[in-house]
Amino acid sequence: MRRKKAAFRCLAVIAASVALIVQPDTDGKASKTGGRTVMTIYLAGDSTVAAAPRSRAPRAGWGEMLGNWFDDNVIVKNMAASGRSAKSFVEEGRLSRILREMKKGDYLFIQFGHNDEKVNDPARHTEPFTTYQAYLKQCIDGARAKGATPVLITPVERRRFSADGRALDSHGLYPAAMKALAKQEHVPVIDLTAKSKQRFEQLGPERTKRWFLWLAPGEHPNYPNGISDNTHFHQRGAKEIARLVVEGIVELNLPLRRHLIRSPEREHAPSR
Repeated sequence: MRRKKAAFRCLAVIAASVALIVQPDTDGKASKTGGRTVMTIYLAGDSTVAAAPRSRAPRAGWGEMLGNWFDDNVIVKNMAASGRSAKSFVEEGRLSRILREMKKGDYLFIQFGHNDEKVNDPARHTEPFTTYQAYLKQCIDGARAKGATPVLITPVERRRFSADGRALDSHGLYPAAMKALAKQEHVPVIDLTAKSKQRFEQLGPERTKRWFLWLAPGEHPNYPNGISDNTHFHQRGAKEIARLVVEGIVELNLPLRRHLIRSPEREHAPSR
């Protein structure tokens, strides 16, 4: 009888230990599950990256679509927030929140520029080669101090075309400033500005409307009067921008590419 009780206690201890091992991670940190290490990609950015609320569907940020590209060893934690610049993201404590969770082996993807350009808003405005770079460097230094890998991503283009149908630059010197900082700090950079501009030019002025938040009156209940938004993406466009980010991961040969479950080249969206 004593032997049976001892055996029962032993089994109970083993069961409790297994339960602790398989317990899901609840705070977004990289964790070990079943002997494998789970890494987290943290996203720092603005509304073109951030998850859109249901009240704004079918609007979406590309960060919402990124997790679908990876196996179970990678978690994407989208900490991007609408309306933020590199400056306001840092000064509001949003970077600090990420760094409190972050651990060695994680990644920090950083895309800012849209709101840094707002000259008349001192809470958000930065100058490309001075304050913009300084706030980006805080993100880089913070990630590296935690043993994580920072990745800079130049701001995705707006929908802007010339009269003859050529896609135009919409971010001034900010992409160049980010790439210069990446070179100086030896940080991998995905030139999403160039990638998105190239894709928009392939599509042209009319077909790009399907990728942005262009809706006719009555087409969607969230926008009864319709909308013509050349900055924010429809879910279709957000998926394609996420694919371009993944394409950049492959081109940079980041270790993350080992956890991709499909090829960004094979899933190249048709120009329609």
